Amino acid sequence: MKHKEIVEKMSLEQKAAFVSGYDYWHLEEAPELGLPKIMITDGPHGLRKANPDKKSSTGGIGLGNSVPATCFPPAATSSCSWDPELLEKEGEAMGEECLKERYLPF
Repeated sequence: MKHKEIVEKMSLEQKAAFVSGYDYWHLEEAPELGLPKIMITDGPHGLRKANPDKKSSTGGIGLGNSVPATCFPPAATSSCSWDPELLEKEGEAMGEECLKERYLPF
């Protein structure tokens, strides 16, 4: 089923639940529409994924238990280099970390 078809079949309640999320790190699932529970993160400068094997020390929201990853420079800073080859290498490295963790960013 295509994305547009899925959205058209969702009730208003399903749409609200989906964008509100299941918890801090997952969207609400809708198995009847083929939507699994999807992990989301907010790591704009690289991978930021909660580590399920490590208990959080920040009140249970998963900020202190992330999988170790590289913190890349912000895009605004990297772009000041005017070096497309460097930015390409940065993107490849970020992609490799995400693939290693079986994570599709953004």
